[in-house]
Amino acid sequence: MLIIRITREEKIRLKSLTKRGKFACMSDYIRSRIFKRSDRKVISLDENANDQLKNLDYELNKIGVNLNQLSKRMNSFAGYRVDDNDRLLLKQAFDMMRQCLVLLQKYLR
Repeated sequence: MLIIRITREEKIRLKSLTKRGKFACMSDYIRSRIFKRSDRKVISLDENANDQLKNLDYELNKIGVNLNQLSKRMNSFAGYRVDDNDRLLLKQAFDMMRQCLVLLQKYLR
């Protein structure tokens, strides 16, 4: 970790440069400037792609919730056995993750 002291004006400028460069955080921006990294890929999305990725985020969140519920059941009861409903849930989660991966690969290539 590195701590630096900057003025309020410098911090405002740094935040502005970070946003303009579409970096996730100031640390990413600073690292890119220090190490001259150009390995960052900027992806421009149309409205349809943006909507698809928002839906993807929603679906992945639902998968996470379902998997957490299943994990809680499995860890809460000694001798818990996975039943057909659990298998169906896992299959649905796997299928949805596969669809998400295909969609992400489409935009990241």
